[in-house]
Amino acid sequence: MAADDKPYRLYRGGRTKGRVPLARTSRSTASPDAVSGRKGARRRWGLWIAGGVLGVLLLGVVWTALGYRSFASGVSEANARVGRDVRSQLSKDGGSVLSDPTITLVLGTDGGKEPGREGSRRSDSLMLVRTDPSTHTISYLSIPRDLRVEIPGYGTSKINAANQIGGPALTLATVRALTGLHVDHVVVVDFQGFRKLIDAIGGIEITVPKPILSNPFDCPHPPERCKTWKGWRFGKGRQDMDGRHALAYARIRKNQLDPSETDIQRTERQQAVLDAIGNKIASVGTFVRLPFIGDSLAAPLATDLSAWKLAELGWVRFRAGSSSLRCRLGGDPATIGGESVLLGSEDNASVVSMFLGRSAPLRPPKGLPYAPGCTRR
Repeated sequence: MAADDKPYRLYRGGRTKGRVPLARTSRSTASPDAVSGRKGARRRWGLWIAGGVLGVLLLGVVWTALGYRSFASGVSEANARVGRDVRSQLSKDGGSVLSDPTITLVLGTDGGKEPGREGSRRSDSLMLVRTDPSTHTISYLSIPRDLRVEIPGYGTSKINAANQIGGPALTLATVRALTGLHVDHVVVVDFQGFRKLIDAIGGIEITVPKPILSNPFDCPHPPERCKTWKGWRFGKGRQDMDGRHALAYARIRKNQLDPSETDIQRTERQQAVLDAIGNKIASVGTFVRLPFIGDSLAAPLATDLSAWKLAELGWVRFRAGSSSLRCRLGGDPATIGGESVLLGSEDNASVVSMFLGRSAPLRPPKGLPYAPGCTRR
């Protein structure tokens, strides 16, 4: 091979004057078929994406409709459990839950006759719940069951006796006479069915403020073990509770680890349980399971609220987030006729004003376990 016959081509470096030619074929010189192919691919991808989004939206609409239908079926039965005498005690509802403040009486009964019917057992808990969409707040007002009040037409007695004498209708009249508040709606909860409701939504999360060892009641063990069972135990901090434990937590009357606790603390635990249930019902997880559990949500209830209004309340609850105002009425402990009662405090009227958002909330004074007041959480 000659010296000049090299097996490769020699490229010399240097700047090329003018534009450097592109290696690829420019868009303008691409063939019409190639351009059309790229446009077709993009169009197909766009159709796939649009179809997927439309499918998800359609599935959401169908799922919501199925869930609402299941929920409405259970609520319809709950509506039938409320008599005309109860409805007659409610204010004439002319506003929307989504735009106007609404007050609902939540009345807990511990067994007895069918909730909503006259002649039930004494109410185990009394609570007013106020929603205010304009400020996105939810306020709770607990009424101690031992509070001595005037029961219209029946004289003076503990307020929880009103339900035993005349059912929810007389309880509504008594609450109105006590607080001066007109109640828009009522929800009567059978605590025995309450357990099933909590299990249906997959349990709830409660923050226990301090360790608790309850008085022995509703032993969950076989009879032979119940002889040595000391009561329900709850540690301090966040805990996931199923229906059985949540119901026990709400019903604890005595904390053996803190003898200074009173029935006031019991109402605070009930508020916490109710708040946790509201959080769980308004969650995405409950929405996903709604077609399967919708009818179970209203099974332990008797209420005048329609399914649509309950859904509106759920939305207001969701918008309110985790913050709430928790108030309680109070009084001075006394014994009348051998019965332990609370004689209403003069400050109860101020607490009602706080509950309505007309004045700033004030905490109950320390060292007075039965004192009224409000706490923001």
